[in-house]
Amino acid sequence: MKELQTLSRREREIMDIVFGTGAACATATEVRARMPDAPSYSAVRATMRVLEQKGLLKHEHDGKRYVYRPTLHPVKARKNAITHLVNTFFDGSAAGALLTLLEQPGNDLSPAELDRMAQLIDRARKEGR
Repeated sequence: MKELQTLSRREREIMDIVFGTGAACATATEVRARMPDAPSYSAVRATMRVLEQKGLLKHEHDGKRYVYRPTLHPVKARKNAITHLVNTFFDGSAAGALLTLLEQPGNDLSPAELDRMAQLIDRARKEGR
């Protein structure tokens, strides 16, 4: 299973960078350029190879360059990241995570977003969650 929560800090950092690119693909050089306190080019390439072996990245040839793309759909990656966050920092409590987010100043929600949340809360109540 392609679980993002089993990644090392560096592997997660590289995956975040690849997902964060507008095209959702990147070369090792591009990834390294976006890393604060970046390791050597060889270390970035080696880590990207490990991520490919884990089934999280795949590469295509673009001349002499390898262009890496995530194999996970961004929605699946987001769900994995949220699950990891909730389990790590909120003892598995989605409510705790949501309340923390809502209590943060500057997180203004539109009426449509509030309506969507109300619908999801109502559905969760009906399903007994």
